[in-house]
Parts: sequence; C-alpha cells; structure tokens
Amino acid sequence: MNFLEERIVKDGVVKTGNVLKVDSFLNHQIDVELMDMMGAEFKKRFYNKKITKILTIEASGIGIACITARYFNVPVVFAKKTQTVVQDEDKYTADVESFTHKCTNHVFVTKKYINPEDHILIIDDFLAHGQAALGLMEIVKKGGATVEGIGICIEKGFQDGGKILRDTGVQVESLAIVESMDAENGTIKFRK
Repeated sequence: MNFLEERIVKDGVVKTGNVLKVDSFLNHQIDVELMDMMGAEFKKRFYNKKITKILTIEASGIGIACITARYFNVPVVFAKKTQTVVQDEDKYTADVESFTHKCTNHVFVTKKYINPEDHILIIDDFLAHGQAALGLMEIVKKGGATVEGIGICIEKGFQDGGKILRDTGVQVESLAIVESMDAENGTIKFRK
C-alpha cells in the first residue's frame, strides 16, 4: 500500500452513493506534507515530459496543482466556475458535469493563459467519470496547446472515467485507484 492509500484507509470515510470523503486531509483541511509527497510523485511519474503549465479546476484541485507546480517550476492555471467583473471576456470555455455536486459547471480560462506553445499537465484531486479532465482537455485543445498528461490523486477505478481518459491516448497517472468501497462496513479496496 502506498502513502496515499494508507492515508485514505486511516482517515477516509466511505459514504453511501460511492462517495469517498477525504476532506480531513485533501480537499477541505489540507495536509501540506502529504500534498508535498504527492507533488513529488507526480514529478517522478511525468519526469520525461516538457511541462510549461499545470492546469486544474477550482476549487479542490488548486492545492495539489500548486504543490506539483513547484516541482516542475511552472505556473498554475485554474479553470474558473464563476465570472467576475474583472475577468477578461476573451476566454476558452467548457461544460463540466460534477459527480460530487450533481450539477453542470460552465468553466473557463482566460485565453492569454493558454497558448499554442504550452505543454500542459492536468492535475485534479478526484477522478470518477472523467468530466472535469475532459473539459480541461477541451480548453487546452481550444487554446492550441498540448496535453502532456493527467495526474489524479484518487481515482475511482470502478467508475468509467479512468478508461475514458486512457482511451484518448494521454498518459494518466493516479496515485491511488480505489477498486471498490463498501459504505456499510467502511471498507476500501485498492487496485493492485
């Protein structure tokens, strides 16, 4: 069992509806030391890629994207869900269905932050059905940039997102792949 799987077993909570709650260390309260270990692991797994930017989606992916960006020495860009009065109107957009929130978000990145010469690593905290990553890939394509890979903290291997993303031919690296969860007895099994 790797360091992230151990932490999931120790502090993760399995809820009904295939929900894995990891807010005590990953996406509400953040264990920065754990994040640092994950950032180092993403650097190791994508060491041979020429990465110029890390791309994620607000809000839960921002923490791990920032830590990972330190290892690549590149900036982080995150797709926003809400337009503000100071936002540029010139942007790339995609519709992203959220498994957790049961809604569709119209996300965007200002055009000046994704350019054809960019080689982008997409980073996110969870992978269920792959909609967030597919939306980010669409934004990268609209900007004429290259997706070099997708790094995921926790993948729900029993859902279809991992297969969908891997079928695109892009390198997908998940630090922990949950094979099954049982809310009744709180057990989690990981893919070997």
